[in-house]
Amino acid sequence: MTRISLKDIFSLASDVVSLATERDLTIATAESCTGGLIGAAITSIPGSSAPFKGGIIAYDNAVKANQLDVPEAIIETHGAVSEEVAEAMAQGVLTALETDLAISVTGIAGPGGGSEEKPIGTVWIGLAQKSQPAKAALFNFGDIGRNKVRDVTCYEALKALKAALSQAQ
Repeated sequence: MTRISLKDIFSLASDVVSLATERDLTIATAESCTGGLIGAAITSIPGSSAPFKGGIIAYDNAVKANQLDVPEAIIETHGAVSEEVAEAMAQGVLTALETDLAISVTGIAGPGGGSEEKPIGTVWIGLAQKSQPAKAALFNFGDIGRNKVRDVTCYEALKALKAALSQAQ
């Protein structure tokens, strides 16, 4: 995997803010393993207050259930790091903050918490848009270190948000 720099992250965040502003679309984030890094990157861009409505840091499963309306049964059945939870988180923040698009991340940054089925570096990134079912993509970054997993997750989430905004009408 190529090295991701803060410049790369902020460049993508700038693109996200520009595209959302040009298209008059609002965005929100639901973050678990990144702990607010995506929202921080977006809000570092001047003018981000126009498209960015906010985010929910849902590190604990109770926050996922109570603030993002992720059914506890989904968490119990599939685990917090799963396609189903990432999709529900994205849909939950889209609904809660009444935005046009929302991105979510849930993963295992390490150094602990991994398993054979879900090793360190496993991340799901969810995307929700009005009038479309939420979808999620799986990433396996490997055990590259906690902060690198978080940075690469932030980068990939911004990349996904940029792609969705580029296609939005």
